[in-house]
Amino acid sequence: MKYYDFYSHRIYAIIGLICLCFLFILIKLFFIQILDKSYKLSAENNIIRKIVDYPERGWVYDRNNKLLVSNARAHDIMITPYQLESNIDTALLCNIFNISNLELEKKIKKAQRYSHYKPSIFIQNINKVQFANIQEKLHLFKGFYAQPKYVREYLQKAGGNIFGYIGQINSRQLKNKPEYDHEDLIGITGIERIYEDILKGEKGVERKIVDVFGKYQGKFEDGRYDTLSKAGTDITLTIDIELQKYAEKIMSNKRGSIVAIEPKSGEILCLVSSPTYDPSLFIGQHRATNFRKLYIDPDKPLYDRAITASYPPGSIFKLINALIGLEEEVITTGTLFQCNKGWNYKSILNIGCHKHKSPLNLRQSIAQSCNAYFCSTFSNIINKESTPSKGLNKWAKHVESFGLNKIFENDFYIKKHGFIPTDAYYNKLYGSKRWGASTCISLGIGQDAILMTPLQMTNLAAIIANRGYYKTPHIIKQIHDSIMDINYLDFNKKYYCSVDSKYFSPVIYGMQTAIDGKFGTAKSGKLNDVIICGKTGTAQNPHGEDHSIFIAFAPKINPVIAIAIYVENGGWGSETAVPIGSLCIEQYINKKISRINLESQMIEKKINYFNE
Repeated sequence: MKYYDFYSHRIYAIIGLICLCFLFILIKLFFIQILDKSYKLSAENNIIRKIVDYPERGWVYDRNNKLLVSNARAHDIMITPYQLESNIDTALLCNIFNISNLELEKKIKKAQRYSHYKPSIFIQNINKVQFANIQEKLHLFKGFYAQPKYVREYLQKAGGNIFGYIGQINSRQLKNKPEYDHEDLIGITGIERIYEDILKGEKGVERKIVDVFGKYQGKFEDGRYDTLSKAGTDITLTIDIELQKYAEKIMSNKRGSIVAIEPKSGEILCLVSSPTYDPSLFIGQHRATNFRKLYIDPDKPLYDRAITASYPPGSIFKLINALIGLEEEVITTGTLFQCNKGWNYKSILNIGCHKHKSPLNLRQSIAQSCNAYFCSTFSNIINKESTPSKGLNKWAKHVESFGLNKIFENDFYIKKHGFIPTDAYYNKLYGSKRWGASTCISLGIGQDAILMTPLQMTNLAAIIANRGYYKTPHIIKQIHDSIMDINYLDFNKKYYCSVDSKYFSPVIYGMQTAIDGKFGTAKSGKLNDVIICGKTGTAQNPHGEDHSIFIAFAPKINPVIAIAIYVENGGWGSETAVPIGSLCIEQYINKKISRINLESQMIEKKINYFNE
């Protein structure tokens, strides 16, 4: 019997395997060379120029449908290093682009480092007028061509910190966003960054046949491989641009912020960070130079104080302690506390207070901002519990229900939570059971370790205006032609604080008296035809004059605006913040200013910061 010997016949298996491999290779070659045109496209890239059809970014409107940001046509000059001629006329080239020989060499070397074969940007953001002079001579230089694009066009000089700016994507961003290319623009700050995915649109590509001199010869394959760009989606912001412009004007020569919110909706009406900048500075060939100037400016115009800065709130925090005191039933509207030039503890601790009659009730203490009253209220809140730790933690829980010590889940890419201390903070500072209410008594008047952002301060005013609730402060009002729902972040959800709504009326009455009353600390903000309810604040500052603070809402019934003003080194709240806040309220509600002299005084007021 004869057995089959596999090893003696394995040569046939090897031959068969080799033949099968050759068959697969022949099939693949047929597919590549005969059927698939894309490889032909790649092979002919030396005569085909791929022009990216950049889309228009979405336009931006304010709440009254005023166009704020649109687009303008511009060009980038691209360079492909391997196509450069050795005998290039550098003098003419430098003259065309208005650059020096040294700058020309640097740009060429930079392009070569990136790639010898891939095009990269040689000169960016050339406007229509400049390009008209360049276009007629560009064909003289092999390896250079123009890439059309859109750049932002700002119709208002206000709102720089809101709009932000776009810039060329960097390598770190490319790793997280592989759908972008090296030369693409992306939102860096502001709404350009927040709503990048909505505003950016989709790129298209056009392939052109060019000769060795770069002259256009026609479309490749009759445009079969071309794709059209798709414009970005337009958006409407909650901002009132007229109020924004006015608030920026009145904050000139000052550091600080103004934030205004529509209480019933949480929509931000203005978001001023001062000093600010003209957003158009980030357009054009001088963008980098302008950025450097703004970046090193000691006044920090690129720092968005409205949402990023954390400040001690000062006396505006007394409103929260008043509400907690009423809720915890440690005070009533008729409770009186003696003020002997301030609050005193065993003759070893004194929190000073300005001169006023004494004793005061709750309404009068809010109107006249009595430190002794709110130190006593805070002490009663803490000492109501069996230990200071329990008392402070219960107090902190109430405070946090006002949207403090937490971030808002809103549409800002920068989120700051401020700081509200608990027992853990003082245990670490002084040791467990080695502190009491008197140790942290300054919390009663908004000092010590408390920090709030201007946005949180405005939201406090909105909570009081709404008598106990707020909606998340946000800046987007509408996304046009989109199935996206802006309420996906719960912008319509009401967040209630832990204080019963019945306790807000006496506090609001005190805020009204602060402005309308004979001895009110905010009487300089009185407006004859609108009832404003407000509270002043003056926060201590070890680096110069105290900070000037004011929060308010108006009108008293059915309020349409809540506002916070924080002026660094502005002195007493009544001196600077109150008139500024009152004027902004008048501008928003009445659309005109009746107190021209006060307006001029505030606009022209300049604060010196040399002590800092």
